[in-house]
Amino acid sequence: MADDLMFYTNPMSRGRIVRWMLEEVGAPYRTEIMDYATSLKGADYLAINPMGKVPAIKHGEVVVTEAAAICAYLADAFPQKGLAPPVGDKRRGAYYRWLFFAAGPVEQATGLRALGVEIKPEQKRMMGFGDFADTLNAMEGAIAGRDYVLGDAFSAADVYFGSQVSWGLQFGSVEKRPAFVAYAERLQARPAYKRASEIDDKLLAPAAF
Repeated sequence: MADDLMFYTNPMSRGRIVRWMLEEVGAPYRTEIMDYATSLKGADYLAINPMGKVPAIKHGEVVVTEAAAICAYLADAFPQKGLAPPVGDKRRGAYYRWLFFAAGPVEQATGLRALGVEIKPEQKRMMGFGDFADTLNAMEGAIAGRDYVLGDAFSAADVYFGSQVSWGLQFGSVEKRPAFVAYAERLQARPAYKRASEIDDKLLAPAAF
C-alpha cells in the first residue's frame, strides 16, 4: 500500500517515544523489532538508517529517523488527529520551540550529565544548553502553571518533551520538582501512553536485545 506505515524499534530505546506517538495517531502500523547485536547493523537496516540506530519509520516511500523528527512528521501526516497546531496558528512557534528544545539542549544536557561531564561557568557560552541548571529551569518554565507546553492543548511536542521529563524523573537525571512530577503523571494517564507502554513492556525479553 502507498501509505503503509512501518516502525523500526527496540523496546529498550527511544523507540518508546515513537510507539507512544503512533498510538496517539491511531493509524495502522507494522513493527519490526531490531536486535542490537545483529539486525541494527545489517545491510537492510543500514539502507533505512545509515546510523544503525532506532527508531525509524517508513511511510510509503518516505523514511524518517530521529524521534523528534518522527513525531513532527506524524503529526503533520495525520492532521485530523490535532497533534500539531495548523500552519498559520501562532501556537506553532511554541510547538516547534519545545519539541526541538527537548531534542537538542535537553538531550545534550542529560547525556553529558550521565557521562559525568560538568560544564564550567566559562564554558557555558560554548554549549547550546548553557549548563544543566539552565536547561532544567527552562524546562520547568515551559510547563509551570499549564497542563501542556501549549497550555491546555496536548500535542506531539508533549510526546517528546514529556518523554524526556518522564525518563529523567525515572532515572534521576531530572530533579523531582512539582511541575515535572505533575506533568509526567498527567501524560502517563493518557490511554495512548498506557497502550504503548504495555506493548513495549511485553517485548522486553532477552531475545529483543
